[in-house]
Amino acid sequence: MEPTSNERLHELAQFLRTRRARITPEQAGLPGGGRRRTPGLRRGEVAMLSGVSVDWYTWLEQARNIQVSAQVLDSIARALQLDNNERKHLFMLAIQQLPAEVTPFDDRISPTLQAFLDLQGTSPAYVTDQRMNIVAWNKAACLVYGDYEAMSARERNTVWRTFTSPYVRQLLKEHWENHARHRLANFRAKYGNFVGDPWWGELIEELNQASAEFRSWWPQHDVLSGPEGKKINEHPSAGRLVFDQISFLSTTSPNLTVTINLPLEDADTVSKMRNLLTP
Repeated sequence: MEPTSNERLHELAQFLRTRRARITPEQAGLPGGGRRRTPGLRRGEVAMLSGVSVDWYTWLEQARNIQVSAQVLDSIARALQLDNNERKHLFMLAIQQLPAEVTPFDDRISPTLQAFLDLQGTSPAYVTDQRMNIVAWNKAACLVYGDYEAMSARERNTVWRTFTSPYVRQLLKEHWENHARHRLANFRAKYGNFVGDPWWGELIEELNQASAEFRSWWPQHDVLSGPEGKKINEHPSAGRLVFDQISFLSTTSPNLTVTINLPLEDADTVSKMRNLLTP
């Protein structure tokens, strides 16, 4: 006898609660400390790790009949550190179909990948995930584009930062609009794979409220993929920096894109980057 939709959603809610209860904040990479009334992660912590709102995740654990995308389920599976069998069980309970990939992608930055970024020296290099969040970087990238370590997760989103950061506008000056339109077209192309995902919907709404340019350009549906090519930055202390940009997917983590900005020697950018990197 097939379970009813109500029974399936209640089973899903109970499954999520039990998986959440078994993970400590330390295991999830969050600060511990303080007394907790219940074991494991809080709902808000799972929501943060999954990139969804607290209300939306709470509705899942309340067995509400809401739309759930495969991308969000993958994010929740990673946040709850589900194994392959648990991940398949999650998909069957939530959307009654198996995930396309049995093994979830690993978006964690390996020591080898971080070492590769650090070895780029005078070339600002960083890694972005599918949501265009910068998740790893080298020292040169911080010196040119800003201190990623000190930024919030939202500020490390390249689309959010492009449209809301005064520093980025100053860095790009007359080239800002071309950069912003290119970044937005990349964002639109990626969004096509995540339509209905609450995280993307929330970011789009916040950008509509924060930026007049985003409000004006988003309805145009421009779509583009690939790197920007030549980039010109007006650094506040180093002056004009000119780079050629190259991007490629990580072979160990196909959801991650590695971007390297190669300084052009004829623009004296290499020596300027060396000066920036010198303590």
